[in-house]
Amino acid sequence: MQNNVGGYDRIARFILGPILIIVGAAALGGLLTLAAGTLGLVLAGIAVFVGAVLTVTATTRKCPLNAAIGLNTYKERSAQHSSTDESGSSIK
Repeated sequence: MQNNVGGYDRIARFILGPILIIVGAAALGGLLTLAAGTLGLVLAGIAVFVGAVLTVTATTRKCPLNAAIGLNTYKERSAQHSSTDESGSSIK
């Protein structure tokens, strides 16, 4: 699979992923209430799962859902960056 997560998409995943993991874990641990009863536990589990997925896809820069819908936010840097001095000749 090609890299397809980059730029602001990757930054948002790195921010939201850990936040969802922390909130979900706090809800599962009883420190935070998302909803009463079983619904709260389900929401907490979903938050942990979605947070983990976002964090992993940000780290690996690969998202199967992006690939399925044809979304690519990854911009590859060109490999032909050569350093030049002030006179314009290549430095080796």
